[in-house]
Amino acid sequence: MAFTLLGPCQYREEIRKSRFIALAAPIASAVEAQAFIDSNSDLAASHNCWAWKVGNQYRFNDDGEPSGTAGRPILAAIEGQDCDQVVVLVIRWYGGIQLGTGGLVRAYGGSAARCLQAGERRELVLRLSFTCHLQFAELPVFKARLNEFGSLIESEHYDSTGARLQLAVVPNEHAALERLLGDISRGRETLRAP
Repeated sequence: MAFTLLGPCQYREEIRKSRFIALAAPIASAVEAQAFIDSNSDLAASHNCWAWKVGNQYRFNDDGEPSGTAGRPILAAIEGQDCDQVVVLVIRWYGGIQLGTGGLVRAYGGSAARCLQAGERRELVLRLSFTCHLQFAELPVFKARLNEFGSLIESEHYDSTGARLQLAVVPNEHAALERLLGDISRGRETLRAP
């Protein structure tokens, strides 16, 4: 079971005179991740290290820290917290004391993990896309019952007889939603893949 954040969160920590600020946010794409990193990086800081994960896509960056001591531990924290569709940026201001490679791994990974633990999370539910067409009289009944199946309306396109709905359907509720749609439309309509 994977989770994402409900909104941005942050965590601050000082480790051997170096200041660390971890910032995390929910994202839906690589473009959103890069926009978050670009807008929150502090150019006056010693390092702006980051990682993000969206499904099977992921990226990380050590930003000048020794290879494998910052970005990869941040990504490991994302995966360790069962998160997806998340970006984490850890900003470090060097305090004059070397942390060593093990210390850096613990500092970056630990800050990222504590930031994610502090944020409010929600479960990510896999949904499949389907379309259907309902007449105007059928729409209110169908919409009122849709939440019972954990499904969402992604878009509606109206025409002279009703509306074509683009739905995001929870896989194990597909058959039950199909039955409801058949009952409401008196067998005229079924769920179709787009």
